[in-house]
Amino acid sequence: MNESPGLSALCENSSEVFLDASKLLLTYADNILRNPNEEKYRSIRIGNPTFSTRLLPIRGAVECLFEMGFEEAETHLVFPKTASVEQLRRIRESIAAKRDQRLAAGQTTSCLQATASQQPPRATSDPVAPPLSAAQTAEIITQKNTMRFLKTLQANSQHVLVYESPALQQKALACIPHQQLRVAAQDKLEQARKADSECNLMEEDLLMLELLRWFKEEFFTWVNCLPCSNCGGETQSSGSLSPSADDLCWDAHRVENHHCQSCQLSTRFPRYNNSEKLLETRKGRCGEWANCFTLCCRALGLEARYIWDSTDHVWTEVYSISQRRWLHCDPCENVCDQPLLYEVGWAKKLSYIFAFSKDQVVDVTWRYSCKHKEVLSRRTQVQEGWLMQTVNGLNSVRQQSLSPERRKELQERLLMELVEFISPKAPKPGELGGRTSGSLAWRTARGETGDTSLKAEEFVFVPTEAEKRTKVFHLRYSVTKDCYFRVSNGQEELQGWEQGTWRREAVFRKVEDDWQMVYISRTEGSSSGKISWKFDCQPVGLKIKTVSVRASSQTFHSGSVIWRMHSGQDTIEFSGDSKMHSAPSLSGSTELIVEAELSGGDGLSSWQHSQLFRCSLKEPESSSFEILIDMVEA
Repeated sequence: MNESPGLSALCENSSEVFLDASKLLLTYADNILRNPNEEKYRSIRIGNPTFSTRLLPIRGAVECLFEMGFEEAETHLVFPKTASVEQLRRIRESIAAKRDQRLAAGQTTSCLQATASQQPPRATSDPVAPPLSAAQTAEIITQKNTMRFLKTLQANSQHVLVYESPALQQKALACIPHQQLRVAAQDKLEQARKADSECNLMEEDLLMLELLRWFKEEFFTWVNCLPCSNCGGETQSSGSLSPSADDLCWDAHRVENHHCQSCQLSTRFPRYNNSEKLLETRKGRCGEWANCFTLCCRALGLEARYIWDSTDHVWTEVYSISQRRWLHCDPCENVCDQPLLYEVGWAKKLSYIFAFSKDQVVDVTWRYSCKHKEVLSRRTQVQEGWLMQTVNGLNSVRQQSLSPERRKELQERLLMELVEFISPKAPKPGELGGRTSGSLAWRTARGETGDTSLKAEEFVFVPTEAEKRTKVFHLRYSVTKDCYFRVSNGQEELQGWEQGTWRREAVFRKVEDDWQMVYISRTEGSSSGKISWKFDCQPVGLKIKTVSVRASSQTFHSGSVIWRMHSGQDTIEFSGDSKMHSAPSLSGSTELIVEAELSGGDGLSSWQHSQLFRCSLKEPESSSFEILIDMVEA
C-alpha cells in the first residue's frame, strides 16, 4: 500500500519527535479499535494539553488523524460512527510499521536517554535533592513560556469562532445603523470616484471607515474609572473583587474595584470578554473595544480578524478586496491603515503580534514594525521553529473542512502578506502621534504617550496645474468631517487633520462623545501646543496677490489662543472670530504660514481650555478653517 501523505510528512520529523507522536497516534487508534462503542474514545479535545503540545505542532500528525477518519468539530476532533474502521486500521498499521522500523534501526538512543533522565532519582541517605543547574532552570522556564504562549494562541484561535454565530451577528446588526452607514459609504465612494476617475475602492472600504467612526463616536465608551454607582462622583481603581456567578457566565474572570473617596462605596467593573454582553454594556478598554468591534465587522459581512499584541493591546484587521490586503483598524483611536502607530507613535517595544480569524492564524508582527532587527532581538519567549510548527498545526486543523478554492485563496493572501513583510515601511504622518484613548496617567504608565523626539512630516500646499491656471488657491477644513477640501482643485479631499499640517506640537483632535462636540486642543498634560499650515507658490512661478484667512477658536477660564499669519519677516496676528481676515502686507510674498498657539487654562483640565474649531457633531458644519489666496505671475 502506498504511504499516505500524512505519514510521509510525519516521517520527516526527527526520530525522537516521530516516536513520541506515533506512540500517541497509535494510542488514539487502539482505544477506538478496542472499545468501538465507547464515545469518549472517539473524541479528542483540541485544547487538551497532550494533544496540543505533542501532536498539534508536529508535522504530519494531525493529517494522520484526518486520514484515519477523524473530522473537525467546533472544539474537538471527532471519529464519527459512519467512519470506516478499516481505514483507521490501515493507517494505524502503516504508522506502527514505520515505528517498528525506527526502533529496529536502533535510532532511539536519544529518546531513551531523555526518558531515563526524567525518572525520579533513587532514594539516598541525603533527603535534599541536588540543586538544578543553570541549564535545567533555563529549560524549565522555556517550557513554561512555551505552554503559556500555546494557551494564548489556542484561546484566541478558539475565541474568534464566536463571531461566526448567525444569532450573535443578528443581535449585533440590530445595534448598528447599517443602512445609514451604507448610504454614507456610498456617498463618499461617489465623491472619491468623481475626484479620481481611476479610483478602485469598493463600498466595503468606505463602509469600514464609517463603522470605525460610528463605533468610536456614537456607540462605545472608554472607561478609566466608572462613576460611583451611589453618588455619581469620581472613583479610583483599588484592586480587584471576586467575580460573581453572573460575571463568570459572561466571561468576566476579572472584576475591578472602583472606590469612591466621597461615600466610601465600591463600584464593580467586570471586564467582560463576551462580545454579546458588550453589545449591551458598550464600554471598556481596548480588550472590550476590539472584541465588540470585530463582531460588528463580521455582522456587516466584512472579513475581519482579531489582532493580539503581546505588549498588551488588541485591535482589528479588515480585508480589502479592492486593495487585496489586510488593513489595520483600531476602534479605540478611530484610525485605519496606520500600522506603525504603535511602534513609532506610541513608542511600544513590539515582539509578537498575531492575527486570528475563523480560517487562519498569522504572525503579522512585521506589518507593525519598521525596526525588524530590534523586534527580532526581543522575540525570545519561544523558539521560532516551534512557533512556526504550532501555527501551521493550528491552521491545518482549522482549514481541514474548507474547500480547495478557499484554501488556495488563503494561501495566496498569505504569500502576499509575506512579501509585504519583507521590506520595513517608513512611518506616515498619522502614525507619529502618541495614544489618545485613556487617561494621561494610564497612557503614561503604559509608556504610550509617544516619542516626543519624533517630528511629523512637514506638509506644504503647492498650487496644482489647475490652480496655476486660475491663479486661485482656496482651502477649507471641516473638523466634524475631519477633512480638507481643496475647493480650487475640483473639491479635492484630504482626509485627516494632521495630513495637511506643516508643523504641530502637542495637539490632537478631541471628540467628546458625552457632549457630542469635536475640536482640536492641546494634548493632556501639556502646557502649550502649536499647529501651523504652509502654502508655497514659488515652485510654480507665482506670488501672492491677496490673502484672506478665516479661523475659529474658543477659550475657557484663562485659556489662550493666538493666531498668526506670517511670511519671511512679516507677521500679522488676527482673532479666531470666524471672520475673514486679510493681510495686505503679505502681497508679493511667495509663501504663507498660518499658525495657532494654544496655552493657559486652569487645573487638571487646562489642556481643554483653549480649543480650535469647536463644533457640535449634531449640527451641519461647512468649514472651521479657510484660506483664500489670489496669485499673480512672479
